[in-house]
Amino acid sequence: MPSSSSSSSSKDKDKDKDPSKTKKTTAVTKSKSKDESDGKSTVVDENKGKESAVNKTSTLTASSSNNNSGATKSIGRTSTLSASPQQQTEIMSSGNNLSASGSNLTTSHPPQTPLTKVQPMTGAPNIRKDNRRNSSRFNISKNRELVKLPLLKDAAANERESLFVQKLQQCCTVFDFQLDPLSDLKWKEIKRAALNEMIDYITANRGVITDPIYPEAVRMFSINLFRTLPPISNPSGADYDPEEDEPNLEVAWPHLQLVYDFFLRFLETPDFQPNTAKRYIDQKYVLNLLDLFDSEDPRERDFLKTILHRIYGKFLGLRAYIRKQINNTFYKFIYETERHNGIAELLEILGSIINGFALPLKEEHKVFLIKVLLPLHKVKTLSVYHPQLAYCIVQFLEKDPSLTQPVIMGLLKYWPKTHSPKEVMFLNELEEILDVIEPVEFQKVMVPLFKQLAKCVSSPHFQVAERALYYWNNEYIMSLLTENAQVILPIMFPALYKNTKTHWNKTIHGLIYNALKLFMEMNHKLFDECSQKYKLEKQKDKDKLRERDSAWVKIESKARQNPSYKVFAINQPELYRPIDNDDDDGGAANITAKEIEQEAKEASRTMQKGKPMVRRKSELPHDYSTLNALDKHKRPNEFLSSSNEGNTNAQ
Repeated sequence: MPSSSSSSSSKDKDKDKDPSKTKKTTAVTKSKSKDESDGKSTVVDENKGKESAVNKTSTLTASSSNNNSGATKSIGRTSTLSASPQQQTEIMSSGNNLSASGSNLTTSHPPQTPLTKVQPMTGAPNIRKDNRRNSSRFNISKNRELVKLPLLKDAAANERESLFVQKLQQCCTVFDFQLDPLSDLKWKEIKRAALNEMIDYITANRGVITDPIYPEAVRMFSINLFRTLPPISNPSGADYDPEEDEPNLEVAWPHLQLVYDFFLRFLETPDFQPNTAKRYIDQKYVLNLLDLFDSEDPRERDFLKTILHRIYGKFLGLRAYIRKQINNTFYKFIYETERHNGIAELLEILGSIINGFALPLKEEHKVFLIKVLLPLHKVKTLSVYHPQLAYCIVQFLEKDPSLTQPVIMGLLKYWPKTHSPKEVMFLNELEEILDVIEPVEFQKVMVPLFKQLAKCVSSPHFQVAERALYYWNNEYIMSLLTENAQVILPIMFPALYKNTKTHWNKTIHGLIYNALKLFMEMNHKLFDECSQKYKLEKQKDKDKLRERDSAWVKIESKARQNPSYKVFAINQPELYRPIDNDDDDGGAANITAKEIEQEAKEASRTMQKGKPMVRRKSELPHDYSTLNALDKHKRPNEFLSSSNEGNTNAQ
């Protein structure tokens, strides 16, 4: 059943009235990101945010050519096609999204969670798949016959409050949308019309939220929203893959959407009094709301995150409890189930909350960073919520730079060993951290950090090596390298020098030559010293191999003198075959400075010719009715954080 046009029109009017929603401030440089973190808060315009996300996501190859400075933070990110006007672009590569946050991590708002992560196939047959699970279990009302009440605007002023209460009580009736969706159509329409009327009523009028309204409104929300969610997995079929599959949508959404819309407007109306509402919106109520975040329907989670954030901002006494329960949800997700549909939305809320933390940070918040946020990196479904997680990490480091060392050491601890797309996500996040790192903190972690980067540069997976080498296109990172070249160049030189010829991917060759050229220009004398040292090390390795060959030849010669040698050597005429000691660097040891400059110049031209790479785990047909429903969903007209709540979040 479609929602009322009056509700949507009122949303559009709200948007038109507020000119502050037509701009989105994006942090471009390190200094700008610091200015924004000082309390500035802007509201994201949905359309502009969407265009920005499309412009920012690019292929690993194409992005580096457009990013010759640290200004652009989203380099090296694999792009994907935009599925619909309401969806944000998301990367789908080898079963993991390669961290396309859609916005800079140093902006004043966390990146929005996309409604869907799958893209419809053009020309593919629409094969209807059996549902993995049913919709939620609602407590259907026994008496569902409703009487159409008079309109609120037509009632006398002294009767509107009682009529409002009657309509709220009437909307406590829950209908069946699953087993018999065509039943009670007349009364379903009465409830839908009543919800739309109340939404318009509290939006357009002031002084209508009186004390008798609070218990009835909260009761109506509870009856309609709180229900038993279906199990996550289907014992008779494949598990739901959040990166690949369409979500199962709530069949009762025609009414649920209006209830959520009314709930949100109820919280945001100027008449709302938290001191009165706190008697009804308590800890148990918040816990029930948090349980709903595991709903598979992204439209519901989209409303929930905004509602929970509004409650966090208005009910000071519930803030610590909300943070504690979110922590418990994360702990269960990390160490027990590894399954939860709302992790990205919860992190999005936390990103806005962290933005308003007062300084100095409380010990509780630091523990949350180390014990909760960092372990979230090890879960196998990291790609689903990585943009929001990375945003939270960066916000913490901007608040307190002294946390940089434990954060980077934690990332190195959880660094993926065999999952290359996940490794690319780590490299994306690490660059965002380096963009806000203080030089003093950088010196504390540069040795283990660049040892890991040296391994990434040598990775046979070209996207990992490519993403690591894009660090040399970041001006701020290059300034840190210049200041600490005496330490970093000896660590990176062997990996770069060896792979100039031996890496199988030609694009990597060009990027390596570019990095070597920058190092050479940075400190030519040190570069020559590292080159000579590398050649000496290679010569020592060759000498050791020759000594080993000589030793084995002597052993074999002794063995031949044994009388029993012929018996044991019938099928083994040669016990030891010397290893080829030719240069295994493919001539890399003879590279000249002129050759490095020529190759780097050639690489700068070829880097601009990269093509978008879009890969999916599979090419299964999609349920287009689900994708269309998500496409039509309109997000709540207010973003998570607003200027009048930025300071209150610090509690």
